Amino acid sequence: MAVAQKVSSRLRLVLDDGDDMMTGETIYKTKSFNNVKPEATADQLYAIATALEGLQERPIYMIERHDGSEISQE
Repeated sequence: MAVAQKVSSRLRLVLDDGDDMMTGETIYKTKSFNNVKPEATADQLYAIATALEGLQERPIYMIERHDGSEISQE
């Protein structure tokens, strides 16, 4: 049986950069933070992201977590 083990995590903030003057569509910018502990909970990452929001010039549109896993056989 195969087993997946989480080995890396990344926190990504999607920021609202306003609207495109030509199309009217919203423009998004991203900031990524690597080397996040894989054991970090969603609550912990949310608290960090909201603390970082005050340091950003743009408001946060979305907070994402990207995990990397290694799959091996038991």
